[in-house]
Amino acid sequence: MGGAGILLLLLLAGLGVGEAWRPPKGKCPLSCSCSKDSALCEGSVDLPEILSPTLLSLSFVRTRITQLKAGSFLRVPSLHLLLFTSNSFSVIEDDAFAGLSHLQYLFIEDNEIGSISKNALRGLRSLTHLSLANNHLETLPRFLFRGLETLTHVDLRGNPFQCDCRVLWLLQWIPTVNASVGTGACAGPAALAHMQLRHVDPKTFKCRAIELSWFQTVGESALGVEAFSYQEEPYIVLAQPFAGRCLILAWDYSLQRFRQEEELSAPSVVSCKPLVLGPRLFVLAARLWGGSQLWARPGPDLRLAPLQALAPRRLLRPNDAELLWLDGQPCFVVADASKAGSTTLLCRDGPGFYPRQSLHAWHRDTDVEALELDGRPHLLLASASQRPVLFHWFGGRFERRTDIPEAEDVYATRHFQAGGDVFLCLTRYIGDSMVMRWDGSMFRLLQKLPSRGAHVFQPLLIAKDQLAILGSDFAFSQVLRLEPDKGLLEPLQELGPPAIVAPRAFAHITMAGRRFLFAACFKGPTQIYQHHELDLSA
Repeated sequence: MGGAGILLLLLLAGLGVGEAWRPPKGKCPLSCSCSKDSALCEGSVDLPEILSPTLLSLSFVRTRITQLKAGSFLRVPSLHLLLFTSNSFSVIEDDAFAGLSHLQYLFIEDNEIGSISKNALRGLRSLTHLSLANNHLETLPRFLFRGLETLTHVDLRGNPFQCDCRVLWLLQWIPTVNASVGTGACAGPAALAHMQLRHVDPKTFKCRAIELSWFQTVGESALGVEAFSYQEEPYIVLAQPFAGRCLILAWDYSLQRFRQEEELSAPSVVSCKPLVLGPRLFVLAARLWGGSQLWARPGPDLRLAPLQALAPRRLLRPNDAELLWLDGQPCFVVADASKAGSTTLLCRDGPGFYPRQSLHAWHRDTDVEALELDGRPHLLLASASQRPVLFHWFGGRFERRTDIPEAEDVYATRHFQAGGDVFLCLTRYIGDSMVMRWDGSMFRLLQKLPSRGAHVFQPLLIAKDQLAILGSDFAFSQVLRLEPDKGLLEPLQELGPPAIVAPRAFAHITMAGRRFLFAACFKGPTQIYQHHELDLSA
């Protein structure tokens, strides 16, 4: 006889069950043995046959009961003990024990139970002892024990638990509950087989997943996309060269989608860079064939208007623009890809922005990245003619510091920070794109990723996830996620459907509690994806 059986005998004795009493005719099914306060049933029996509302204990041994439905025991509300041993039912439904507010002992042992509904134990507010030992349970639903504040002992031994994300909540619950818990061992996966549940470290589980799913399409192709906040509202600006404009998008709260807010005329635009200074909004429109302009909005109730032509003799073929702060002043740096032009630093002086310094002339720069290293501003310039060159701010101007070895034919660079380190994502169209890490004096190679046809390899921090998206003109664009344990980017998903066509830039924005990813495409419309978090332990 098992532990529950011995306990049952002791309890029956303690409850003063008599031997001479006989229930009235029809009150005790033929397959049950009844005394004044208890009933022991085996063989063929139906739950509705147990009619005595004064029973204190009820046992089912080797019965043919096929299921425990909601409200199965409403006719015996006085039960203190309920036992199931060696029965054939496999499922316990929600509210199966409804009405048993006095039940203290529930033993469900040696049955064929493979599934328990999450609210099966709801309402057992007096329960002190619970046994689910020796069944076929591979997992338990989260919050199964919610509301069972009186529990002092739980026995889960003898079940083939799969120690994966489905039991994470159980591993976290065991050390917090004020009760003794018999857990047994893991049946799987293979790496954890035979390990006691209480010895499994829940911190090793990776039970949170993310997914980017399509949300909306914005017509017209784009080369750049930037997110910004103005007057406490988030916005997106797209550089649309074929439409000849910088297009500003806002969130439509009634339609629950993005809509056009304003557009700036900018033929052949390659970059629309926003800057917010208090109530003022500036947008730098870098145009491929010269004529770059600065637009300004003096206040929130006004519209953007042209303010200034930017360095017309220096910016002949801009390819990229970045915003940075130097000595407390906002500046733009524009990478120029022409032989006759030069990459130029423009800083605010009075009402406008004017050239402060020319950098890297004659090198056909394709990209500029502003970053901070060792507490000082730096610029990283990529070009078609040489390895990326790193400049640092020194004495009121940028001076060459070093270049990046093993990095030929780099089209663009983007950086991110994680765990106190600075990383670079280097985009290469023909060779492998690369991830590098700053070691205090230079960037060193950390990882290579195949990237035929790539024009963008962009890191993005979305919620808790450090992502990087490797775009491609010839294949699906790949979303990668930084795995902190390895310090490497690992594949997460392909972006789409719909597939993005020739992506050139990505940006994310949080709107109305939802997170969105914008993919600006050169040969197709801009696609918007929504970022979802999935809890695999639910």
